[in-house]
Amino acid sequence: MTTVSPSFNPSYVRARSSIVKLVPGDCRRILDVGCATGATSARLKELNPELKVVGVELDPEMAEVARGVLDEVLVGDISEILEGGDITGRCFDSIILADVLEHVAEPWELLRRLVKHLEPGGTIITSIPNVRHFTTILTLLFAKRWPYRDRGIHDRTHLRFFAQRNLKDLFGGAGLTMKVAKRTLRIIEAPHRLNRFSWIFGFPPLRDLITFQYLIVAKVEGR
Repeated sequence: MTTVSPSFNPSYVRARSSIVKLVPGDCRRILDVGCATGATSARLKELNPELKVVGVELDPEMAEVARGVLDEVLVGDISEILEGGDITGRCFDSIILADVLEHVAEPWELLRRLVKHLEPGGTIITSIPNVRHFTTILTLLFAKRWPYRDRGIHDRTHLRFFAQRNLKDLFGGAGLTMKVAKRTLRIIEAPHRLNRFSWIFGFPPLRDLITFQYLIVAKVEGR
């Protein structure tokens, strides 16, 4: 059994139930891009023993952990893996991009390329931080700076930023239609007991300002 390093971000070593719930139960092949330690897809495999998962992970140490629970793990940047042909000719029922697109220089192009690896009727499942969260606005207005942080919406490693109206262009440009669009509401960006009361503000227009992330299930138009 591979030991999980205590230096890993806690978000990467836990199964994400919000993603698990969005994956169709009849999936047989999944590509999990940014699989981290493989916890989310490992949970999916527990629920569906026939499921085969190919993970993609940039961090070699986390990829080594994921190899212990997934069927195959490719180490490297997903764009380079696509260029290298490691998944050429392979198609999947679902492709998971959980908090990945904001880390990619050209997420629009990445989606267009990944769509070619979807089976007919397949889904792309993503979680995307909402940069329009009120903490962004308040920090810019009153602190006069961008709120760089080590994780969350303002993770300093993010290359791209999205708000609600960007999502239609992002998915539409790849020929995808959003079939499910859910929100994770948080008053405080980091996990906090106050967030249990977020539902109180879950009405327009306030809900946009406390939306921490969007959870999207998208399909190819006409398939």
